[in-house]
Amino acid sequence: MRFQCTAERAQVLMARLLAVLLLSLGLSATAAAQVRTAAALRIVDLAQREVTLPGPAKRIMIDDGRFLIAMGLIHPDPVSLLAAWPRDINRVGEKTYQAWRTKFPRIDSVAQVPSSAATFSLERTIAIKPDVAVLSLDQAPSAEELKILAAAGIPVVFIDFFSKPLQNLEPSLKILGQIIGRSGQTEEFLAFRHQHMNRIAEVLKQQPDRARPKVFFEAHAGMSPDCCNSPGKGNIGDYIELAGGHNIGADILPGAFGRVNVEYMVSREPDVYIATGGPHLEKANGLVLGPGYAEDRVQASLARMMQRPGISLLAAVQNKQVHGLSHQLLNSPLDILAVEALARWIHPGLFDDIDPSRTLAEINTRFLAVPLEGIYWIDLK
Repeated sequence: MRFQCTAERAQVLMARLLAVLLLSLGLSATAAAQVRTAAALRIVDLAQREVTLPGPAKRIMIDDGRFLIAMGLIHPDPVSLLAAWPRDINRVGEKTYQAWRTKFPRIDSVAQVPSSAATFSLERTIAIKPDVAVLSLDQAPSAEELKILAAAGIPVVFIDFFSKPLQNLEPSLKILGQIIGRSGQTEEFLAFRHQHMNRIAEVLKQQPDRARPKVFFEAHAGMSPDCCNSPGKGNIGDYIELAGGHNIGADILPGAFGRVNVEYMVSREPDVYIATGGPHLEKANGLVLGPGYAEDRVQASLARMMQRPGISLLAAVQNKQVHGLSHQLLNSPLDILAVEALARWIHPGLFDDIDPSRTLAEINTRFLAVPLEGIYWIDLK
């Protein structure tokens, strides 16, 4: 009888132990699920789509090389996170690419995908299988392609540095910060950018009656024999308005970009002429500036742009109110450098205490993984 009681007691104890074990396992599973939920990243992208990632991405696909430069503002080694990129060296500049290549040799072995200027490759994306594909809002895959990518377990996030930079650039950079787990660094850079942007806006706000000089802005000067590429409403035009100018291209062009002729420019008599260029225009004999170019070479190319038929007749040219700007500073978080240069050119004397060279030096020291070197803005002598 005693043995029977002992056996029964042992069975009871075993049952209790089993119950405790099962409860423990249940609680552990619940706790693990809670941890996974807490670690998950919920992102609302620029297409207003909610995307969930299990955590910071380690393998990212991008369709614009300028996104890599942006990541370099908030991460010390963004190349280590690349699963694929378009190798669109023309967008960042050959010398800039070589500087990145020197510091991060791995960039040569990163898989290549089409850029946002080409046709999206569904097959290539699935083959690479990134943790997330970060794509340009204005070149989105079709709805059917997005469904296929979702079925393949590849999240897609849309950002925009191009169509509405002043509206979309900040949330886009925040999204990149979320994706790579660098939100703190992102907020630090954005606070820096706000400080510099707000300085210009506040000065202009204090002078509401100050006239807005007429600005003609030629994008990619010398890309083709025909004049001239110009921003219209939005995009670069937003920067001109922020810097206190009036973009005459917006008076005739309904979209973000278009072309205007010399006759229109002469009829409007712009007060300031600003041309953009870069290494991508060297073969076209256009405006060149950026890393690797001496000042006399940049000056000569800007002067040559002003000698084209009709342009030399403009009062802005005759008055030497002509300036050159690197196109690589636009459509990226480095746009603050362009805005500071624009403000000084559009309102001479009003922003003498603002120095984009000093701003660039601080960005190089505090933020950029690969510092920018070279001439990015210039005044025609």
